[in-house]
Amino acid sequence: MLDAMESLQTELMSIGRFARLTGLTVKALRHYDELGLLRPASVDPETGYRSYGAEQVRRAETIRSLRRLELPLDEVATLLATDDPALLRSVLVDHQRRTATRSAELKIVLQGLQPLIDGKESVMDTKAETLDREAHRQLGVDLFNKTWTLMEKEARTPEEDDEMIHCAHASAYHWLHAGTAANRARSEWQCSRMYTVLGRPSPALDHARRCLEICESEPDTMADWDLPFAHEALARAHALAGERSEAERHLARARELAAAVTDEDDRAQVESDLATIVT
Repeated sequence: MLDAMESLQTELMSIGRFARLTGLTVKALRHYDELGLLRPASVDPETGYRSYGAEQVRRAETIRSLRRLELPLDEVATLLATDDPALLRSVLVDHQRRTATRSAELKIVLQGLQPLIDGKESVMDTKAETLDREAHRQLGVDLFNKTWTLMEKEARTPEEDDEMIHCAHASAYHWLHAGTAANRARSEWQCSRMYTVLGRPSPALDHARRCLEICESEPDTMADWDLPFAHEALARAHALAGERSEAERHLARARELAAAVTDEDDRAQVESDLATIVT
């Protein structure tokens, strides 16, 4: 047994043997070679036959595991090429969110199929099913988180700016159908923050004002930190617009309300956010 293992460590394997050992297909291995994801240890210059070493088995198995989780090949390449924990987590979290969104979409498909299977609806009379409350809620969460991820990205492309805008508004749309007044207020807050990140004061002010309106119209449904954050959004948007007196007024009100937030961590979060506003 030991001799066999030592032989495996020193000998190169044919692509067929390597495929059987790692659970990958020969076609996949050829594709991964073309992409530079898994190069063979040796290629015969005359025949073009690929050979692999035992030290490549672990990389191949990792690729197989990640592909079974349906990560795109470009993201698999990123994960294999980095030791940065933050980047690893970012790639995996983004994939998790995409998967959750697709899961919600597939749930809608299943809901639409069941009446047809049960004979309660004719195929010819099938209509597009509207999202149920849970699907709206899940999409609202996923899109909110995606917006936040994009806002925190240091070097966004113009296309990512567009994606961020659409994600924020799409999240707000889904919360209109599934959320409480607090969820709607927080969606407006995020839209306002997103526009301040983009340097667009007018829509930032519009959404901050709407956030405050919702907080003040249904105070019993809000957490004690929602109202100070509404004033924080207004202070930030007014500061961006160059309206210093209004920015300072809302900033002062936000600090006053923040002092009354009961949970120490929540209060620290509000105060930390307020400290970043320059009027």
